[in-house]
Amino acid sequence: MRMRPLAVDALIAVAMTSVAVLLGQEAPSQGWPRLDAAAYVLVGLANLPLALRSKAPVAICLFVHLVTIGYISAGHWPVVTTFGPMVAVYTVASVRSLRISLACATLMAAVWIYAGLVTERSNMPSVVGQALLFPAVLWRFGLIARRSSELARQLRTEQAERAKREVAQERGRIARELHDVVAHHMSVISVQAGLARFVFDSDPGTTRSALSTIADTSQEGLEELRRMLHLLRAEETDSAPVAPMPGLARLGELVERVRAGGVAVQLRTEGMERPLAPGVELCAYRVVQEALTNVLKHAPHASTTVELHYLQHHVRISVTDDGEGVIPDRVRTGAGHGLIGMRERAKLYGGTISIGPRSDGGFSVQLTLPTSAQALGQGDDAGG
Repeated sequence: MRMRPLAVDALIAVAMTSVAVLLGQEAPSQGWPRLDAAAYVLVGLANLPLALRSKAPVAICLFVHLVTIGYISAGHWPVVTTFGPMVAVYTVASVRSLRISLACATLMAAVWIYAGLVTERSNMPSVVGQALLFPAVLWRFGLIARRSSELARQLRTEQAERAKREVAQERGRIARELHDVVAHHMSVISVQAGLARFVFDSDPGTTRSALSTIADTSQEGLEELRRMLHLLRAEETDSAPVAPMPGLARLGELVERVRAGGVAVQLRTEGMERPLAPGVELCAYRVVQEALTNVLKHAPHASTTVELHYLQHHVRISVTDDGEGVIPDRVRTGAGHGLIGMRERAKLYGGTISIGPRSDGGFSVQLTLPTSAQALGQGDDAGG
């Protein structure tokens, strides 16, 4: 059980008072008068108030020094009341400003010199040396403690700020992931539902195909949502891991689903296919998914081509369509999770992305991602 600081200070004060009382009993053997009741009261007043040193360090420091001056002036052995003022000076130095702590250390030195002046047979060079050394050492240790405390507080503040940033980034990642999963599947479902309603009475075969696509798409969307939520809860559960998030191997399924929504989509692959890092594959898949979702929303009658190029150190993905005109929502890069998510995903994996209208009409999304650590600093394949 952790003790409160006030309780710890109280125990320290009681312990110091006990040691001072025991030391006071040795006064006659050191050639000093025996301590009377008034002297023991002063000894207690010079030590017990330290129980409140964390509440009012400067006031306690001044008080114990004032009591010590009275004790010394009464002709008692000065060593008995040195502990309280020493701890008080250290405390002030550890929690107060440089100017205040230096003043308290100077006060302690002055009291020690005063004790040497009013005591017969004092070795003043030794007294002055001790009066300068001990307060300086205590002040220095207190200063180090204060700086350590300030650094600890600064570190806690930075950790709290970093935790807030990480939470915000994680929320953004979750929002983008939800957008990618939900927006695409709901767009397909919306298109297919509209088609089914339009041909419900005239073309039962097309209606059944549209409903089948809606069922398959909704099931896949639910599976991706479950998979993502499982990954978010992975640290809290001990259940077996589920299937990985989608990658480039599932681009064919994605294209087929969009094609079933009425969009003419072609998938072309060039280069030697090979497995990539899971994060790179997920990034590429989500960018293609978002690009095709935008086609479904803004240019459902356009012909679209998805091209996947495997290069030596890079993979390049492009999604182009020949939709007529330019829809403002498609080029508004500062709003929504879609286009922002594309850019942030590409940046996260050291890639580059170009999003915008084509000079000869339509819209284009060009993504290049490095597939090896060496490619992060190279651009040999980026334009090939």
